[in-house]
Amino acid sequence: MQFSAWPNQPGEWEPLRDFAQHIEQTGWDGLWVADHFMPNQEDNSGPTGEAWTSIAALAATVPRIRLGTMVTGNTYRHPAVLAKMAAQVDGISGGRLVLGIGSAWQQNEHEAYGIPFYTVGSRLRRLEEAVQVIRSLFEHERTDFDGKFYQIANAPLAPKPVQRPHPPILIGGGGEKVTLRLAAQYADEWNVWGSPDLLRHKIGILEQHCTDVGRDPATIRKSANAMVHITDDPAEAEQVRQSNPRVLAGSASEMQVLVQQYIDAGVDELVVPIFALRPSSSIERATATADRFITEVASVFR
Repeated sequence: MQFSAWPNQPGEWEPLRDFAQHIEQTGWDGLWVADHFMPNQEDNSGPTGEAWTSIAALAATVPRIRLGTMVTGNTYRHPAVLAKMAAQVDGISGGRLVLGIGSAWQQNEHEAYGIPFYTVGSRLRRLEEAVQVIRSLFEHERTDFDGKFYQIANAPLAPKPVQRPHPPILIGGGGEKVTLRLAAQYADEWNVWGSPDLLRHKIGILEQHCTDVGRDPATIRKSANAMVHITDDPAEAEQVRQSNPRVLAGSASEMQVLVQQYIDAGVDELVVPIFALRPSSSIERATATADRFITEVASVFR
């Protein structure tokens, strides 16, 4: 099991840089950054950093951990442009990029920035074409693609990424009919939010899609996002669970049991959101949250 931190979408560069440097020094395996332009709430005025410029800067300043987007909204950038960006960041990092991509879901930022917000089905069809375009640009000297949504002609991509044939492509999402089929067909990695029981179920669906397309499911790395709250106070743990059922709250020993359940479900990487890294919070709070998990929970599985 590998463990990565996810500061979601911090607003300023300096806290993100300091946090990334800290988790690298304390033994985490990776860092993920969300790809959004504004908060998903009525008050959308809070500062929101841009994901790809942030990762490019981290690639040059943080030398060891894997870096990735959780996940790039496909509607925000043409896939050929995204492929160029990803190849460059992979080069800057020396081959540590994971290209996380999804169909995009946050409606308010589409509306605010004038980006078309298509139906779910249309966004998923665009995602499938986009992944084909990106993979082809990574793998071939020239690419022609004449799809319904994207067309490119005799397009080069140079320099190529450091990782060959390409950086891992992670498809995020749990839709059982389409998203998991896309992951089975095109992804090197797959990610979804959820409990160990949900991951066990989703991995079973993914494996069936792999059978349908003739692929060994073991060739797909599986990761899960899990919000955790470590506390030695049972009353506090129950209060946290009542206020947000998505948070897995309990003592360090209870979190160790939980991680083992993820492992037993088939998860290769646990991504831990560190939502303390916000403009209203301190870097000290964020690092303290990360430190307790990596020292009291993750260390058991090293």
